[in-house]
Amino acid sequence: MAGERQWGVTPAFSNDPPTAADLKLNDTLIAELKAQNNFAPQADTDKREAIIGKLKGLLRQMVQEVGKKKGLPQDILDVAGGEVYPYGSYRLGVYGPDSDVDTLMVAPKHVTRDDFFELMPELLRKSSAPGEITNLVPVPGISTPIIKLTIRGVDIDLIFSSLQLNSLAEKIDLANDSILRGLDEVDRRCVNGTRVTTRIIELVPQTKTFRMALRAIKLWAQRRAIYGNIVGFPGGVAYAILVARVCQLYPKAIAPVLVQKFFFIILRWNWPKPCFLQHKQETSLQLREWDPATYRGDGAHLMPILTPAVPSMNTAHTVTRSTKTVMMREFKRAEAIVDEIVNKGKPWKTLFERHDFFTQKYKHYICVNTAARDQNAHDAWAGLVQSKIKWLMGGIETSDANSVELVQPYTKGFNRVHLCQDENQMEKTLDGSLEYQVKATETSSTDDHADVKAQIAQSDADGVKFMVTDGETAVKKEEWPQKVYTTTYYLGIGLNDGAKALDISAPVRSFSGECTGWPGFDKDMHSIRVKHIRNYDLPADVFVNGETKPTRPKKKLKTATNGDSAANNKRSFSDAGLEVGANRGNSTSAKRRQSGNGVNGTAG
Repeated sequence: MAGERQWGVTPAFSNDPPTAADLKLNDTLIAELKAQNNFAPQADTDKREAIIGKLKGLLRQMVQEVGKKKGLPQDILDVAGGEVYPYGSYRLGVYGPDSDVDTLMVAPKHVTRDDFFELMPELLRKSSAPGEITNLVPVPGISTPIIKLTIRGVDIDLIFSSLQLNSLAEKIDLANDSILRGLDEVDRRCVNGTRVTTRIIELVPQTKTFRMALRAIKLWAQRRAIYGNIVGFPGGVAYAILVARVCQLYPKAIAPVLVQKFFFIILRWNWPKPCFLQHKQETSLQLREWDPATYRGDGAHLMPILTPAVPSMNTAHTVTRSTKTVMMREFKRAEAIVDEIVNKGKPWKTLFERHDFFTQKYKHYICVNTAARDQNAHDAWAGLVQSKIKWLMGGIETSDANSVELVQPYTKGFNRVHLCQDENQMEKTLDGSLEYQVKATETSSTDDHADVKAQIAQSDADGVKFMVTDGETAVKKEEWPQKVYTTTYYLGIGLNDGAKALDISAPVRSFSGECTGWPGFDKDMHSIRVKHIRNYDLPADVFVNGETKPTRPKKKLKTATNGDSAANNKRSFSDAGLEVGANRGNSTSAKRRQSGNGVNGTAG
């Protein structure tokens, strides 16, 4: 129709308004999202707004204190201000009851990042009643410096930027590119989250329908275990951009139609052709942006999903051949399910069914077991290891291409606490045994911010400060009993049809070497073990209520031929001793490594 506004870089595929059937589907979708506890109750929203208001007051108090220390005249301090900008899922309006709040604090130029990390933690503590803040962890020494804290049960990620302005008495438009002038790389990175979130909202035709469709897609991606940048899947921003692009192509469509079109379009997208919401913006700012013609690394990206703000970057740069294959299969599966929902009245809950990663998908798994005797040391160590798992995946993919179809990482690690009475129990625990797990502590999954833990580990150790309210001091090596903190990451190995053998010893050794080469690695504190297990040996705590754990298949008698014994015919991965990595100096594992056992075996 003439006069229709074009959203995005191409004309719309359809400007049709919703039908009566679409509206009915929308009602059932909203009802299902509510049944899935996807919306935060009003009391939670009110609490978040009150916390943001408190943070704004503390920021302005800090701005005043710094200004007085630096001798600024009162007339400047009267208008100095300071502002707080939520971003991420909260700003997009797609947060749930357990969602955190990503928050940017912006101050005038007389306040530095050092001032922020020196003063803000103490201001937070002094302004809070006993128990109101349950943890407070300032982490200044990483690429995006952050204060992580929990206020009244709400997780807050607090970052800071000092702008080249004398006054922030009123909110300014951070989407304006001029705001980037004079900022260093860290400050630009800090303001970028808010800038991207704002632009996404501005570039969709209908905010309400975009939010509803994004809620559905995020829930689906999380349930299907294909959500999380650090392990090679798109994160929240990437999924938001993809949904926004579909909204641009169907500007009048309602959420169920957008969900249906999402799977149809993204499944058939001509990757690695990039997905973006607006044409590249011309700017006089000399900033590095995603450009495969200039940067070889950008040209290797498999699924470019570009941010709609200068500097435009790929939000899905961690996607691998395997994770892309997994996603395409999930898109295809979801497309078929939504078609049945639309055409045959199938309930929406079938779209949000939990993944089958542990129950049906694979027969073989690689377990990466990390451990440390101190909670804080373990958090950083486990984050570092998880950040390097993509290198292990890539090595396995290419080590034996005739046998390996793909390697799928599970999106979260499993945290456990153990109590060991002697060295023997310690060794078994480091090797993956749950025999000495503290029963009073349930297994928990890692949070969605493992990237922060990885940055902590990779940063200068002198620049990292841990300030927690409930931390524990590590005991000496020779003292017993000892608590051991472990996190286990699981990789599913998909084998090609007819695959009989697999050698992944080289990538496992390389991966372990990469991890133990970390400057902060301490052989008396940290441990990493890499093991193969079959699906029927997975621990019970990776399954949820209602799931059936795989069982060991019944053995079939084989007749030896050509001089081979039946025993040789039954060799498996585990026969080869897939146990490579650093340990706490235990002689048993040292002998195991020295024995020359590789990872050759029969993928029976």
